[in-house]
Amino acid sequence: MTTPESNAGPSPEQILAASAGWVAVVLNVVPGLGAGYLYQRRWKAYWLTSAVATAWFVAGAALGLNAEPDADPQNQLIGLLGLVLLSAVTASEAGLAVKRVRGSD
Repeated sequence: MTTPESNAGPSPEQILAASAGWVAVVLNVVPGLGAGYLYQRRWKAYWLTSAVATAWFVAGAALGLNAEPDADPQNQLIGLLGLVLLSAVTASEAGLAVKRVRGSD
């Protein structure tokens, strides 16, 4: 007879420790928007990243409505730099999360 605990499957820490840190980092950098968190099954981090990226897009669109045409390339650069910063932060956090969980064993 099995207990409910034996059928529960791996814990979130076990899933995170079993994931390849470099894959999570690459998935957070290349497509961006927190895809590495999906690989790690870290749903809260993914949704937080998605919310921040969406807010960044909405803020850029709202602020760009009445912008001068000459300012358009600068606005695009600011938007791109924000997304690059977001992907750098999420990539480093995803890699550090794997290190942290593996180091606690």
